[in-house]
Amino acid sequence: MKSAHGLVIGKFYPPHEGHHFLIRTAAAVSARVSVIVMAASHEALPLAKRVAWLKAVHHDLANVDVLGIRDDVPVDYEDANIWRQHVGLMREALRQSDAGPVTAVFTSEPYGAELARHFNATPVSLDPARDCFPISGTLVRGDPVRYWHHLAPPVRAGLARRVIVVGAESTGTTTLSQSLADYWRRQGPPHHETRWIGEYGRAFTVEKLAQARAQAQLDGKPTPGMRDLVWATDEFIHIANVQTAWEEAAASQGGPLLICDTDALATAIWHERYVGTVSPEVLDIAAARPPVLYLVTNHEGVPFEQDGVRDGEHIRAWMTQRFLDVLAERGLKFQLMNGSPSERLRMAIHATAAMFAEPWPMLAEAGQVEVA
Repeated sequence: MKSAHGLVIGKFYPPHEGHHFLIRTAAAVSARVSVIVMAASHEALPLAKRVAWLKAVHHDLANVDVLGIRDDVPVDYEDANIWRQHVGLMREALRQSDAGPVTAVFTSEPYGAELARHFNATPVSLDPARDCFPISGTLVRGDPVRYWHHLAPPVRAGLARRVIVVGAESTGTTTLSQSLADYWRRQGPPHHETRWIGEYGRAFTVEKLAQARAQAQLDGKPTPGMRDLVWATDEFIHIANVQTAWEEAAASQGGPLLICDTDALATAIWHERYVGTVSPEVLDIAAARPPVLYLVTNHEGVPFEQDGVRDGEHIRAWMTQRFLDVLAERGLKFQLMNGSPSERLRMAIHATAAMFAEPWPMLAEAGQVEVA
Protein backbone atom coordinates (compact mmCIF):
# COMPACT_ATOMS: atom_id res chain seq x y z
CA MET A 1 0.00 0.00 0.00
CA LYS A 2 1.31 3.44 -0.89
CA SER A 3 2.08 6.06 1.70
CA ALA A 4 -0.46 8.89 1.57
CA HIS A 5 2.08 11.68 1.95
CA GLY A 6 5.84 11.27 1.77
CA LEU A 7 8.30 13.92 2.95
CA VAL A 8 11.84 14.61 1.67
CA ILE A 9 13.80 17.48 3.22
CA GLY A 10 17.27 18.90 2.69
CA LYS A 11 19.43 21.85 1.80
CA PHE A 12 19.89 20.61 -1.77
CA TYR A 13 23.04 22.72 -1.82
CA PRO A 14 23.18 21.93 -4.71
CA PRO A 15 20.76 19.16 -5.76
CA HIS A 16 22.56 16.01 -6.89
CA GLU A 17 21.66 12.50 -8.01
CA GLY A 18 21.41 11.21 -4.44
CA HIS A 19 18.66 13.75 -3.78
CA HIS A 20 16.89 12.82 -7.01
CA PHE A 21 17.06 9.14 -6.03
CA LEU A 22 15.26 9.94 -2.75
CA ILE A 23 12.59 11.98 -4.51
CA ARG A 24 11.95 9.44 -7.27
CA THR A 25 11.71 6.58 -4.78
CA ALA A 26 9.35 8.52 -2.53
CA ALA A 27 7.20 9.42 -5.55
CA ALA A 28 6.98 5.78 -6.61
CA VAL A 29 5.61 4.58 -3.26
CA SER A 30 3.60 7.64 -2.14
CA ALA A 31 0.36 9.18 -3.34
CA ARG A 32 1.82 12.66 -2.72
CA VAL A 33 5.35 13.82 -1.94
CA SER A 34 6.45 17.13 -0.45
CA VAL A 35 10.07 18.11 -1.03
CA ILE A 36 11.16 20.92 1.28
CA VAL A 37 14.26 22.93 0.39
CA MET A 38 15.67 24.47 3.57
CA ALA A 39 18.24 27.17 2.81
CA ALA A 40 20.09 29.43 5.22
CA SER A 41 20.36 33.13 4.37
CA HIS A 42 24.19 33.08 4.49
CA GLU A 43 24.47 30.39 1.80
CA ALA A 44 25.66 31.51 -1.63
CA LEU A 45 23.15 29.51 -3.67
CA PRO A 46 19.70 31.19 -3.59
CA LEU A 47 16.72 29.26 -2.25
CA ALA A 48 14.63 30.13 -5.32
CA LYS A 49 17.29 28.69 -7.61
CA ARG A 50 17.37 25.36 -5.76
CA VAL A 51 13.58 25.12 -5.82
CA ALA A 52 13.52 25.91 -9.55
CA TRP A 53 16.14 23.27 -10.32
CA LEU A 54 14.28 20.55 -8.43
CA LYS A 55 11.02 21.47 -10.13
CA ALA A 56 12.74 21.30 -13.51
CA VAL A 57 14.38 17.93 -12.81
CA HIS A 58 11.15 16.36 -11.50
CA HIS A 59 8.61 18.12 -13.71
CA ASP A 60 7.38 14.73 -14.91
CA LEU A 61 6.34 13.62 -11.40
CA ALA A 62 2.83 14.99 -11.01
CA ASN A 63 2.57 13.87 -7.38
CA VAL A 64 5.64 15.82 -6.23
CA ASP A 65 5.45 19.32 -4.75
CA VAL A 66 8.72 21.25 -4.28
CA LEU A 67 8.49 23.79 -1.49
CA GLY A 68 11.02 26.21 -0.05
CA ILE A 69 11.63 27.77 3.35
CA ARG A 70 14.34 29.96 4.84
CA ASP A 71 16.01 28.12 7.72
CA ASP A 72 18.64 29.96 9.77
CA VAL A 73 18.29 27.69 12.80
CA PRO A 74 21.60 26.02 13.74
CA VAL A 75 21.98 22.24 13.43
CA ASP A 76 22.20 20.27 16.67
CA TYR A 77 20.71 16.79 16.61
CA GLU A 78 20.97 16.51 20.42
CA ASP A 79 18.96 19.66 21.21
CA ALA A 80 15.19 19.15 21.50
CA ASN A 81 14.50 22.88 21.15
CA ILE A 82 16.51 23.03 17.94
CA TRP A 83 14.55 20.08 16.61
CA ARG A 84 11.26 21.84 17.38
CA GLN A 85 12.38 24.95 15.50
CA HIS A 86 13.42 23.01 12.39
CA VAL A 87 10.23 20.96 12.37
CA GLY A 88 8.20 24.12 12.90
CA LEU A 89 9.70 25.55 9.73
CA MET A 90 8.96 22.32 7.87
CA ARG A 91 5.32 22.54 8.98
CA GLU A 92 5.22 26.15 7.85
CA ALA A 93 6.48 25.11 4.43
CA LEU A 94 3.95 22.28 4.25
CA ARG A 95 1.12 24.78 4.65
CA GLN A 96 1.88 25.77 1.04
CA SER A 97 0.50 22.35 0.08
CA ASP A 98 -2.80 20.53 0.60
CA ALA A 99 -1.23 17.07 0.80
CA GLY A 100 -2.41 16.41 4.35
CA PRO A 101 -0.49 14.89 7.28
CA VAL A 102 2.93 13.40 6.58
CA THR A 103 2.81 9.61 6.71
CA ALA A 104 6.37 8.69 5.67
CA VAL A 105 9.74 10.43 5.87
CA PHE A 106 12.38 9.47 3.29
CA THR A 107 16.05 10.13 4.12
CA SER A 108 19.51 8.69 3.74
CA GLU A 109 20.66 10.34 6.98
CA PRO A 110 20.94 9.04 10.57
CA TYR A 111 18.42 11.62 11.80
CA GLY A 112 15.63 10.09 9.67
CA ALA A 113 13.99 8.12 12.47
CA GLU A 114 13.88 11.14 14.80
CA LEU A 115 12.49 13.37 12.08
CA ALA A 116 9.77 10.81 11.34
CA ARG A 117 8.91 10.66 15.05
CA HIS A 118 8.16 14.40 15.05
CA PHE A 119 5.60 13.81 12.32
CA ASN A 120 4.30 10.54 13.76
CA ALA A 121 5.26 9.05 10.41
CA THR A 122 7.05 5.95 9.16
CA PRO A 123 10.82 6.41 8.64
CA VAL A 124 12.13 5.13 5.31
CA SER A 125 15.94 4.91 5.06
CA LEU A 126 17.44 4.71 1.57
CA ASP A 127 21.12 4.13 0.76
CA PRO A 128 22.39 5.33 4.17
CA ALA A 129 25.92 4.10 3.40
CA ARG A 130 25.88 6.00 0.07
CA ASP A 131 26.81 2.80 -1.76
CA CYS A 132 24.52 3.48 -4.72
CA PHE A 133 25.17 7.22 -4.87
CA PRO A 134 28.50 8.15 -3.24
CA ILE A 135 27.82 11.87 -3.31
CA SER A 136 26.81 14.75 -1.04
CA GLY A 137 26.32 18.48 -1.31
CA THR A 138 29.52 18.96 0.67
CA LEU A 139 31.51 17.00 -1.90
CA VAL A 140 30.01 18.94 -4.81
CA ARG A 141 30.69 22.29 -3.16
CA GLY A 142 34.25 21.25 -2.44
CA ASP A 143 35.05 20.15 -6.01
CA PRO A 144 32.26 20.72 -8.58
CA VAL A 145 34.44 19.62 -11.50
CA ARG A 146 35.24 16.23 -9.97
CA TYR A 147 31.58 15.50 -9.18
CA TRP A 148 30.06 17.12 -12.26
CA HIS A 149 28.61 13.82 -13.49
CA HIS A 150 26.41 13.67 -10.38
CA LEU A 151 24.51 16.82 -11.41
CA ALA A 152 21.29 16.96 -13.44
CA PRO A 153 21.03 19.14 -16.57
CA PRO A 154 19.24 22.14 -14.94
CA VAL A 155 21.88 22.24 -12.18
CA ARG A 156 24.69 21.99 -14.73
CA ALA A 157 23.20 24.93 -16.62
CA GLY A 158 23.15 27.00 -13.46
CA LEU A 159 26.66 26.14 -12.31
CA ALA A 160 28.63 25.90 -15.56
CA ARG A 161 31.46 28.41 -15.88
CA ARG A 162 30.76 30.48 -18.99
CA VAL A 163 33.37 32.14 -21.16
CA ILE A 164 32.13 34.56 -23.81
CA VAL A 165 34.43 35.67 -26.62
CA VAL A 166 33.40 39.03 -28.08
CA GLY A 167 34.92 41.61 -30.37
CA ALA A 168 34.53 43.79 -33.42
CA GLU A 169 34.08 42.28 -36.87
CA SER A 170 36.93 40.14 -38.20
CA THR A 171 38.92 40.06 -34.97
CA GLY A 172 39.06 36.27 -34.58
CA THR A 173 36.30 35.60 -32.04
CA THR A 174 35.22 32.39 -33.75
CA THR A 175 38.75 31.09 -34.20
CA LEU A 176 39.69 31.83 -30.60
CA SER A 177 36.49 30.45 -29.06
CA GLN A 178 36.64 27.21 -31.07
CA SER A 179 40.34 26.73 -30.31
CA LEU A 180 39.72 27.31 -26.62
CA ALA A 181 36.88 24.77 -26.57
CA ASP A 182 39.08 22.23 -28.40
CA TYR A 183 41.84 22.72 -25.81
CA TRP A 184 39.54 22.03 -22.87
CA ARG A 185 37.98 19.00 -24.53
CA ARG A 186 41.45 17.46 -24.65
CA GLN A 187 41.86 17.81 -20.87
CA GLY A 188 39.80 14.71 -20.11
CA PRO A 189 36.61 14.15 -18.08
CA PRO A 190 34.51 16.09 -17.42
CA HIS A 191 36.02 18.77 -19.65
CA HIS A 192 35.74 16.44 -22.64
CA GLU A 193 32.08 17.52 -22.63
CA THR A 194 32.97 21.19 -23.14
CA ARG A 195 30.45 22.76 -25.51
CA TRP A 196 30.93 25.60 -27.99
CA ILE A 197 28.10 27.88 -29.07
CA GLY A 198 28.20 29.77 -32.33
CA GLU A 199 26.70 33.12 -33.25
CA TYR A 200 23.00 33.06 -34.08
CA GLY A 201 23.11 36.73 -35.07
CA ARG A 202 25.33 35.91 -38.02
CA ALA A 203 22.94 33.24 -39.31
CA PHE A 204 20.06 35.67 -38.87
CA THR A 205 21.97 38.35 -40.79
CA VAL A 206 22.77 36.01 -43.67
CA GLU A 207 19.08 35.14 -43.99
CA LYS A 208 17.98 38.76 -43.67
CA LEU A 209 20.37 39.84 -46.43
CA ALA A 210 19.35 36.93 -48.67
CA GLN A 211 15.66 37.78 -48.26
CA ALA A 212 16.32 41.45 -49.05
CA ARG A 213 18.23 40.51 -52.19
CA ALA A 214 15.56 38.04 -53.29
CA GLN A 215 12.86 40.68 -52.84
CA ALA A 216 14.93 43.21 -54.79
CA GLN A 217 15.16 40.81 -57.72
CA LEU A 218 11.42 40.27 -57.65
CA ASP A 219 10.85 44.03 -57.59
CA GLY A 220 13.43 44.73 -60.28
CA LYS A 221 15.51 46.88 -57.95
CA PRO A 222 19.31 47.09 -57.42
CA THR A 223 20.88 44.40 -55.27
CA PRO A 224 21.11 45.68 -51.67
CA GLY A 225 24.22 45.38 -49.51
CA MET A 226 24.64 45.14 -45.76
CA ARG A 227 24.43 48.90 -45.32
CA ASP A 228 21.05 48.93 -47.06
CA LEU A 229 19.44 46.71 -44.44
CA VAL A 230 17.08 48.35 -41.95
CA TRP A 231 17.17 46.89 -38.46
CA ALA A 232 14.48 46.91 -35.76
CA THR A 233 14.76 46.44 -32.02
CA ASP A 234 12.46 43.40 -32.12
CA GLU A 235 15.01 41.61 -34.31
CA PHE A 236 17.75 42.08 -31.71
CA ILE A 237 15.45 40.94 -28.92
CA HIS A 238 14.77 37.80 -30.97
CA ILE A 239 18.50 37.26 -31.59
CA ALA A 240 19.31 37.70 -27.89
CA ASN A 241 16.57 35.27 -26.85
CA VAL A 242 17.66 32.59 -29.32
CA GLN A 243 21.35 33.04 -28.43
CA THR A 244 20.52 32.69 -24.74
CA ALA A 245 18.36 29.61 -25.38
CA TRP A 246 21.24 27.98 -27.28
CA GLU A 247 23.54 28.81 -24.41
CA GLU A 248 21.23 27.36 -21.76
CA ALA A 249 20.69 24.16 -23.74
CA ALA A 250 24.42 23.64 -24.21
CA ALA A 251 25.20 24.42 -20.57
CA SER A 252 22.66 21.84 -19.39
CA GLN A 253 24.24 19.04 -21.43
CA GLY A 254 27.93 19.93 -21.32
CA GLY A 255 30.83 20.01 -18.93
CA PRO A 256 31.69 22.57 -16.25
CA LEU A 257 32.91 25.02 -18.91
CA LEU A 258 30.89 26.55 -21.75
CA ILE A 259 32.55 28.57 -24.52
CA CYS A 260 30.40 31.00 -26.50
CA ASP A 261 31.16 33.05 -29.60
CA THR A 262 29.05 36.11 -28.53
CA ASP A 263 26.06 36.44 -26.16
CA ALA A 264 23.05 38.63 -25.37
CA LEU A 265 25.20 41.47 -24.02
CA ALA A 266 27.17 41.56 -27.27
CA THR A 267 23.82 41.63 -29.09
CA ALA A 268 22.95 44.77 -27.11
CA ILE A 269 26.12 46.43 -28.38
CA TRP A 270 25.34 45.42 -31.96
CA HIS A 271 21.86 46.91 -31.46
CA GLU A 272 23.51 50.18 -30.47
CA ARG A 273 25.77 49.98 -33.51
CA TYR A 274 22.93 49.43 -36.03
CA VAL A 275 19.93 51.15 -34.41
CA GLY A 276 21.82 53.92 -32.64
CA THR A 277 20.34 53.43 -29.16
CA VAL A 278 20.72 51.05 -26.24
CA SER A 279 17.93 48.47 -25.89
CA PRO A 280 16.81 47.98 -22.25
CA GLU A 281 15.02 44.79 -23.29
CA VAL A 282 18.16 43.19 -24.70
CA LEU A 283 20.17 44.31 -21.67
CA ASP A 284 17.57 42.67 -19.40
CA ILE A 285 18.00 39.38 -21.26
CA ALA A 286 21.76 39.60 -20.73
CA ALA A 287 21.42 40.50 -17.04
CA ALA A 288 19.35 37.39 -16.29
CA ARG A 289 22.23 35.03 -17.04
CA PRO A 290 24.83 33.64 -14.62
CA PRO A 291 28.17 35.48 -14.18
CA VAL A 292 30.66 34.96 -16.97
CA LEU A 293 34.20 35.76 -18.07
CA TYR A 294 34.52 37.84 -21.21
CA LEU A 295 37.48 37.63 -23.58
CA VAL A 296 37.62 40.66 -25.87
CA THR A 297 39.51 40.17 -29.14
CA ASN A 298 41.47 43.29 -29.99
CA HIS A 299 41.15 44.54 -33.57
CA GLU A 300 44.76 45.72 -33.56
CA GLY A 301 47.09 43.39 -35.43
CA VAL A 302 44.22 41.52 -37.12
CA PRO A 303 43.56 42.34 -40.79
CA PHE A 304 39.96 42.86 -41.85
CA GLU A 305 38.61 40.05 -44.02
CA GLN A 306 35.38 40.50 -45.93
CA ASP A 307 33.09 37.45 -45.77
CA GLY A 308 30.09 38.87 -47.59
CA VAL A 309 28.16 40.15 -44.58
CA ARG A 310 30.70 42.34 -42.78
CA ASP A 311 30.40 46.10 -43.09
CA GLY A 312 32.16 47.51 -40.03
CA GLU A 313 35.83 47.81 -40.92
CA HIS A 314 35.68 51.58 -40.37
CA ILE A 315 34.36 51.25 -36.80
CA ARG A 316 36.38 48.32 -35.47
CA ALA A 317 38.31 50.56 -33.06
CA TRP A 318 35.05 52.04 -31.77
CA MET A 319 33.54 48.58 -31.32
CA THR A 320 36.54 47.27 -29.40
CA GLN A 321 36.43 50.23 -27.04
CA ARG A 322 32.68 49.98 -26.67
CA PHE A 323 32.93 46.35 -25.56
CA LEU A 324 35.58 47.29 -23.00
CA ASP A 325 33.56 50.26 -21.71
CA VAL A 326 30.27 48.36 -21.36
CA LEU A 327 31.92 45.43 -19.57
CA ALA A 328 33.70 47.80 -17.17
CA GLU A 329 30.52 49.81 -16.54
CA ARG A 330 28.60 46.66 -15.64
CA GLY A 331 31.33 45.36 -13.35
CA LEU A 332 31.89 42.20 -15.38
CA LYS A 333 35.12 40.22 -15.55
CA PHE A 334 36.95 40.60 -18.84
CA GLN A 335 40.37 40.41 -20.43
CA LEU A 336 41.63 41.95 -23.65
CA MET A 337 43.15 39.40 -26.04
CA ASN A 338 46.24 40.69 -27.90
CA GLY A 339 48.95 39.28 -30.13
CA SER A 340 48.98 36.46 -32.65
CA PRO A 341 46.30 33.73 -32.69
CA SER A 342 48.58 31.39 -30.71
CA GLU A 343 49.37 34.12 -28.18
CA ARG A 344 45.68 34.89 -27.75
CA LEU A 345 44.91 31.22 -27.22
CA ARG A 346 47.58 30.99 -24.51
CA MET A 347 46.09 34.05 -22.81
CA ALA A 348 42.60 32.53 -23.01
CA ILE A 349 43.75 29.19 -21.59
CA HIS A 350 45.47 30.94 -18.71
CA ALA A 351 42.40 33.09 -18.02
CA THR A 352 40.01 30.14 -17.96
CA ALA A 353 42.35 28.02 -15.84
CA ALA A 354 42.60 30.90 -13.35
CA MET A 355 38.80 31.11 -13.31
CA PHE A 356 38.57 27.46 -12.26
CA ALA A 357 40.99 28.14 -9.43
CA GLU A 358 38.55 30.68 -7.94
CA PRO A 359 35.58 29.73 -5.69
CA TRP A 360 32.48 28.93 -7.70
CA PRO A 361 30.13 31.94 -7.38
CA MET A 362 27.06 29.93 -6.41
CA LEU A 363 28.95 27.50 -4.19
CA ALA A 364 31.29 29.86 -2.37
CA GLU A 365 29.96 28.99 1.07
CA ALA A 366 31.51 25.63 1.99
CA GLY A 367 31.80 23.62 5.16
CA GLN A 368 28.12 23.72 6.14
CA VAL A 369 26.48 20.80 7.92
CA GLU A 370 24.90 18.55 5.36
CA VAL A 371 21.16 17.97 5.67
CA ALA A 372 19.89 15.25 3.27
